[in-house]
Amino acid sequence: MFISEAYAQAAGGGIGGFESFIPFILIFVVFYFLLIRPQQKRAKEHKAMVEGLKRGDKVITSGGIMAKVSKVIDENEVELEIARDVKVKVVRSTISQVMGKPEPANDDKK
Repeated sequence: MFISEAYAQAAGGGIGGFESFIPFILIFVVFYFLLIRPQQKRAKEHKAMVEGLKRGDKVITSGGIMAKVSKVIDENEVELEIARDVKVKVVRSTISQVMGKPEPANDDKK
């Protein structure tokens, strides 16, 4: 015969075992430090901000409404005063930013 028989041989020099997972582990570590960890930190700061709401704080909702906290109803709801005698109840988590307590107006008229 002109054709010799071919026998399967073990592949030599290939990467095996733990070394093949090193790139995936490195990618996960990069994702953790660049995406996951900062998001968890922001969520923790937002939760602390929302839990610290008190009467008189000026806030901005996620819809862009600027208001003043007129009443803290419970751990999930607050009552906001949008304009004089216009009050709405909102869920605390919809508050995106606390501007702080307003300064009292000076009535110095000379």
